[in-house]
Amino acid sequence: MRTDGRENNQLRNISFTHNFTKHALGSVLVEFGDTKVITTASVDLKKPKWMSDEDNRGWVTAEYSLLPASTNTRCKREREKVSGRTHEIQRLIGRSLRACVDLEKMPEMTITIDADVIQADGGTRTASICGGFLALRDAVEKLIKSGDLKESPIIEPIAAISIGIVDGEIKLDLNYEEDSHAQVDSNVILTKSGKIVDFQTTSEGEPYEFERMVELFNTAKDGINKIIEMY
Repeated sequence: MRTDGRENNQLRNISFTHNFTKHALGSVLVEFGDTKVITTASVDLKKPKWMSDEDNRGWVTAEYSLLPASTNTRCKREREKVSGRTHEIQRLIGRSLRACVDLEKMPEMTITIDADVIQADGGTRTASICGGFLALRDAVEKLIKSGDLKESPIIEPIAAISIGIVDGEIKLDLNYEEDSHAQVDSNVILTKSGKIVDFQTTSEGEPYEFERMVELFNTAKDGINKIIEMY
């Protein structure tokens, strides 16, 4: 039993509040326990400037930010230059969302997912991916209704979860306290059909066995299936 009363393979309480903000085409407040992230989808009806004229794809990109009072001690706003951690996370979010989209079905269009963490207690990047997918899907549905898209470019849903080995035991959906003491720290991103988008796992101490990695992955997969069922 964990400090918050969960079983090792149990997710935190998860909720998704759609249409959380007024102006974004898609907006979702995603909550994984005490981690809360506002994800929004904004649409620009032109492709990125770096794309060549011959490239008929659209694009999905992402930006991520920890708001100043989201952690125990105030973190500074990244006004001029984002940190390496922020850059890594927003690239991960964008790459993950592009993996579930057929970009050729959204020509001359850029969708930007913004993930703003208003309260952090572990798993902010995985929560951002889940909320980001839902904000993207909501935006796509509105674009179809408006006639800006002929059909949905979404191939299938994706979801993400954190998992690790803490005190020698595999534990799903780590909060901050667990994450900070984990011997193995992992993030798993899968499609609904079980295809791997990203599987990042790192030993923070002693190396661990392959069989444990397989058990860790399968536990994460079960958790992701439950999240997608909530969509």
